Amino acid sequence: MSTLFTDRPVWAERPSLPARAAKNTSLAAIAAVVVFPLYVVVLTSLSPASAVNEAGGLVLVPQGISFQAYADLFGGGVVTRAVLVSLGVTAVGTAVSLAATVLAAYGLSQPGSLWHRPLLFAILLTFLFAPGMIPLYLLVSEVGLIDSYWSLILPTAVNAFNLVVMRAFFMNLPQEIGDSARVDGASEWTILTRLVLPMSKGVTAVIALFYAVGYWNAFFNAILYINDNAKWPLQLVLRQYVQQGQQLSSNSVIGDAVQGTASAPNLAIQMAIVVVALVPVTFVYPLVQKHFTKGVIIGAVKG
Repeated sequence: MSTLFTDRPVWAERPSLPARAAKNTSLAAIAAVVVFPLYVVVLTSLSPASAVNEAGGLVLVPQGISFQAYADLFGGGVVTRAVLVSLGVTAVGTAVSLAATVLAAYGLSQPGSLWHRPLLFAILLTFLFAPGMIPLYLLVSEVGLIDSYWSLILPTAVNAFNLVVMRAFFMNLPQEIGDSARVDGASEWTILTRLVLPMSKGVTAVIALFYAVGYWNAFFNAILYINDNAKWPLQLVLRQYVQQGQQLSSNSVIGDAVQGTASAPNLAIQMAIVVVALVPVTFVYPLVQKHFTKGVIIGAVKG
């Protein structure tokens, strides 16, 4: 009987040395596959013109460091404006989307709220039937949002998946806390801001990250609704000048301050745009990563 309770199950046993070596080798190989392209992109963006010309393309071996590509980008040209546009759209869009999602999720998590079931059914229906591109464009055009920054925010302000996850999390909070607060005369707004949200920091941080990454990486809405090049977000500039290979100098990507001076090669500037597009997500994600298990897994599995 003692042996039965002292022996650990097979899955709890420490793996053998060959198994650990194979696991570590596999993880190292996967990490190398992920890191190597990033290394090449960053190195090419920091390489001088001689190194890029000698490599005939992407630089694999360091041959000096030059920040000329970044100086060209932030010299007041299209990329500088695009970065400011993306930062503004991401900040405002995340705030609007998070506020709308929190309010809607809290209302739908309360039993007996107004139009509870019809609204929830309409939201769940969007998982199966997404609005078409043409009707959405006609709607945006009808309300006068063409060439407006709000066209990059309002059409995608609320994500149904994020709303369902946050609603499920709210429903798993102890109902006794809200009931006792109502008995003491607290309003629903007070309950939400002083009781519910402080207990939901994990899921709120995760949903905010989802929205922020979505707004930062979005470019398709800009293709549809933004006709003025000066209002392009960074991702659209990235698409035009990196994926489609348009010439940078002929489209005023570099600023007037560096026009006519020695500038970085086009390839280095293209890789610098990629780096600038990756940096915010790369730095923000680790700050919120610890909340993923607590926020998304609990909110999605329970309820």
